[in-house]
Amino acid sequence: MPLGPLRIVALVITVGLTWLVASILLGGPGGGFPRIQQLFAGPENSVTAEPRARKYKCGLPQPCPEEHLAFRMVSGAANVIGPKICLEDRMLMSSVKDNVGRGLNIALVNGVSGELIEARAFDMWAGDVNDLLKFIRPLHEGTLVFVASYDDPATKMNEETRKLFSDLGSKNVKDLAFRDSWVFVGAKGVQNKSPFEQHVKNSKHTNKYEGWPEALEMEGCIPRRTTAS
Repeated sequence: MPLGPLRIVALVITVGLTWLVASILLGGPGGGFPRIQQLFAGPENSVTAEPRARKYKCGLPQPCPEEHLAFRMVSGAANVIGPKICLEDRMLMSSVKDNVGRGLNIALVNGVSGELIEARAFDMWAGDVNDLLKFIRPLHEGTLVFVASYDDPATKMNEETRKLFSDLGSKNVKDLAFRDSWVFVGAKGVQNKSPFEQHVKNSKHTNKYEGWPEALEMEGCIPRRTTAS
């Protein structure tokens, strides 16, 4: 049955309106499905991207005060993931830098300038403890000492080693044992125990990994020394 003129006009108008609506919803610049979502979403359903939290030096959530050094350190995880020591946004020790190892990972830092003096790893399972003693005996006044354990920090440790770390401000070194996790920041010439120290014992009842406790993370702001000798 042939279409009458009015039906043809109505059909053309319907097709045209359909094309116009589709182009507005799907085809125009900035259109597409987001525009459809906007039509059906109320104000309470609109999605606003949350601003990313700003990170400061070494990933700290807050900036350090003036004349303070920002640091963040992580002990090794079991015997798989090596430790990290970051100071003032500079990575002093890490697996990526290829300067960490089993035992004690120690970075010596000038307490006035914040510059790295030396960083070394000492094997406390099969190494020679005398190498560690030669490293920390002659420290100058005001030298900062960053220590992060990896795997086993204590098997080769003797009484002199423990006393030297205690003199640097450690309160936990006397109890440090096989496969404990330990992070510590001390200094030559401190009068009190350091506030920057964490220690977790190796215990089969509380270990996070099979044979090892959890890794430790510590961050903070260390006052610069006014002088160093």
